[in-house]
This record gives sequence, structure tokens and C-alpha cells, in this order.
Amino acid sequence: MARTALRVRELHASIGGLAILKGVDLEVPFGEVHAIMGPNGSGKSTLCHVLAGKPGYEVSGAMAVDGASIVDLDVHQRAQAGLFQALQYPVGIPGLDLGVLVEEAAVALGAGPEEARERIATRARQLGMERFLNRSVNGDLSGGEKKRSEVFQLAVLEPRVMVLDEIDSGLDIDSVREVAAAVEEMRSDEVAMLMITHYSRILNYVRPDRVHIMMNGEIVDSGGPELADELEDGGYSAVRSRLGIAAPKASGRTAKVSDFFTDTPFDL
Repeated sequence: MARTALRVRELHASIGGLAILKGVDLEVPFGEVHAIMGPNGSGKSTLCHVLAGKPGYEVSGAMAVDGASIVDLDVHQRAQAGLFQALQYPVGIPGLDLGVLVEEAAVALGAGPEEARERIATRARQLGMERFLNRSVNGDLSGGEKKRSEVFQLAVLEPRVMVLDEIDSGLDIDSVREVAAAVEEMRSDEVAMLMITHYSRILNYVRPDRVHIMMNGEIVDSGGPELADELEDGGYSAVRSRLGIAAPKASGRTAKVSDFFTDTPFDL
């Protein structure tokens, strides 16, 4: 039986008195790719933030990486434990070359300088990142190049658990294929991937072992890749109908931009 890389039990999270995660249970074994899909406001990005240790949330429940609890760890300690997040909106770092960043990070995580440089050379060649190593992190890069850079950094640092927060958001179809190919290069028996996505299109290129559907702060259904196909065919309304889940009530408030577009920083 495969070891469990990431285990989440009865995870609750709130912010400012607003409950967002309402008892999330999840297990991702080493060697597997799991996708979490759900409508806007379902709690997907909050799950990423809480796993990574972003401050500001009131959290209860259990979270463990390779059997070791990360609940009481700071962000950098969770990274040292082997959990890394690829950001939905990668930021630029002017004046800091990408090659320097990943080498220093790899050494900080225990790799020797020569080993770090070997990893960088190998992964840069595999993922087509050689020309970016001497450029500032995410400086003047396209959306697809930024996302590929995120995957490259993860590949060099070799975490146990990769949390990919909407790695496909804002990308055209060619960039989705490129990023998906980079993710596929990362498949290994020594790593688990949790991929958060709104759309099934990236799952045409990165075929998940399991798909979890999240609504209203809970995982309401789990299954194989056929769940993504169901969403493609019938949307979330079809899933609600099958599971007997009532549609969310209209709030009466004025609609916001984030209600209609996924490529905004406002999704929970």
C-alpha cells in the first residue's frame, strides 16, 4: 500500500468570523496526482493557503506531511517538512536571478552546492528554463512562463507534496499544454501533487488519479477522472442534482468582478 504523503482530517478554517472550510478530509498518497475542483467561493484557494501556513486564519483539525503534523509549523517550517505551493499569481522579484534563488533555496533545504547546481541544470534542460536562469525571478515573463517557472522551482527543490493552486489560470491553450507537460515531468513515486483547478481542460493533459469536488467548504464527492468529465458535460448543477445538494441562495448583493472571472485575486 502506498504511503500517504498528505493527510487532512476535519480541517476547519475561518477568517474574520466567516467560516470557509467546514471539515475537509483528504488523503493524497505518494506517486499520485489529485485534483480539487469547485465553483468560485467553495474554499479551494483557502485550502491552499491553510496548508501552506498563510497567517490570518483561525484553523482547527489535522494536517500531516508523510505522517508528521504540520499544524503548528510556520510557513518556512512547512517548506522544510516538504510541502510547497505553486502560486496562482506568481510575483516578480527584481534584482534576484532565478538561478540564484533556486540554488540558495536548495542549499537551505540540505542539498550541497554542487548537487543544487546539478539539479538546476537538469531541470532547466527538461523544462526549457535555461534562458531564464540569469534573469530576475518572473521579470517580464508571460503568464505561461511564470507558471512554468513555478514548476521548475518545485522540481529543483524536490518537495514531498506539491500544491498547485490554479496553475492553469490565465493561460491560453498552448500555455496550458506547456505547463501540463512540465507537471507531468514531475510525476514520481516520491512526490504527491494536489492540483486546484476550475476547469477540466488541464486534466486532458495531466490525468489525475483522483478528482475531488469541493462545495461550500467541504469535499462533497470523490472519484476517478470521470468526475471531471461529468463537470465538463453538466457543470456543477449536475453534480448538485445527483448528490441532492441545494443550489446556493441568491444573496441579493451586487455582483462583483470575481463572480464572473476566475483570474482575479478575490476567490476564496
